[in-house]
Amino acid sequence: MARALSFGEVLETVGRLSLEDQETLVHIIRRRVVEQRRAELTKDIREAREALEAGDVRPVTSDELMEEILS
Repeated sequence: MARALSFGEVLETVGRLSLEDQETLVHIIRRRVVEQRRAELTKDIREAREALEAGDVRPVTSDELMEEILS
């Protein structure tokens, strides 16, 4: 099995790519990050809905939340 590259090694390798390839790589990485964030958000929303349906949490108004925080 191949060993994983360190962050520094990755940066060095990327630095050897052409400028066009570096720009393409940046585009791909940004898209992947957006997709991962979207997946995390979807998971968090699903878990929050499940907690609400299970009665583990209850909806509150912003005023109720501030009152709880300040007390």
